[in-house]
Amino acid sequence: MLRIKNYVKAKSLEEAYELNQKKSARILGGMVWMKMGNRNINTAIDLSGLGLDEITETDEEIVIGCMVSLRRLEMNDSLNQMTQGAVRESLRHIVGVQFRNCATVGGSIYGRFGFSDVLTMFLSLDSYVELYHAGRIPLKEFVNRKKDRDILVNVIVKKENMCCAYESFRNSSTDFPVLAVSICLSEQGVRTAVGARPGRAVLLGDEKGLLTHYPEMTPDEKEKAAEQYGAFVRETVIFGGNMRASKEYREYLSAVLVKRALKTAGGTANGH
Repeated sequence: MLRIKNYVKAKSLEEAYELNQKKSARILGGMVWMKMGNRNINTAIDLSGLGLDEITETDEEIVIGCMVSLRRLEMNDSLNQMTQGAVRESLRHIVGVQFRNCATVGGSIYGRFGFSDVLTMFLSLDSYVELYHAGRIPLKEFVNRKKDRDILVNVIVKKENMCCAYESFRNSSTDFPVLAVSICLSEQGVRTAVGARPGRAVLLGDEKGLLTHYPEMTPDEKEKAAEQYGAFVRETVIFGGNMRASKEYREYLSAVLVKRALKTAGGTANGH
């Protein structure tokens, strides 16, 4: 059972940050995971009055407030057009629409959960987090950052021409993923995120140049390149076992999902 002693609706990020420096305090997001725990919280800090539930755009980037729900993220036209629907695909299996209407992007990213589809998807994009105290840092650095008492304010995605695809395997349609793979091919190169290993997602590139000019390859060349890159991912990423799948099964599955994602991404070039 969740027990909250004091509830504070923050009037500013500064107030929220100061309150959150005590270990007995917690930031409230959508509370879909927090309310399932058995814990005592001395001070619960609500950010819902600070206008952090909007998605805004400039010519260079998309800025997602920490209180934006996963459902709004799933339905956002700009993100889905840029990623050829990969963002929607990464979110649509998460429990159900009612759940996604409550869960927030800030809670999903800040938690850095090993099972997170959200973290896996955004890690493969040119993404950044904006923290109240530490400022803007790349998501690929934040994912391995030691947890502290800072507050995640925004998630920022740089706009770019890319070919994207998201693939996951689940034992049942709304269960946590057994494994998840997100691949983005852009002028910056290849970004492949592998999540639910079952540890938190990791990011890989294409150091061997196996996918150079992948969208322009012939079908036979793509098949060979995808096979080789799948083997590279399988050999490079550290996998483990849990109640959903063994280490060996995840290793095998990684190459399969990489090939599927590349097949999709290679057929959805967006000016790349």
